[in-house]
Amino acid sequence: MSEIPGDLKFLKSHEWARVEGNGRVTVGISDHAQGLLGDLVYVELPEVGDELEAGNPAAVVESVKAASDVYSPVSGTVVEVNDALADKPETINEDAYGDGWLFVLEVSDADQLAELLAPDDYAELIENDDS
Repeated sequence: MSEIPGDLKFLKSHEWARVEGNGRVTVGISDHAQGLLGDLVYVELPEVGDELEAGNPAAVVESVKAASDVYSPVSGTVVEVNDALADKPETINEDAYGDGWLFVLEVSDADQLAELLAPDDYAELIENDDS
């Protein structure tokens, strides 16, 4: 079982959100999710300026096994994307909580962050998934 950083919030669909403190949230997929997907070969990111709604598809990650939607944990405007993933999608496999981040949102409704899972709750969720 991988370590789950304590500063993250999670969706049940395995996306993480790191609150940056300036009204922005960095988004990625969990280490658990990348492990289930296997070796990632392609990432389709949103465009800077896109308006995303919480719970709606925001990006796509493709592995040798499957393609999977990545959902936005909160609503907001995309202000930055991790362009390095276009050439190295496997960065997500190697560092899901660090260099493997996907995009940054300017959050439009900070109250939505309270609806996300805390690290302990997420750990419990994936433990139950595995059993």
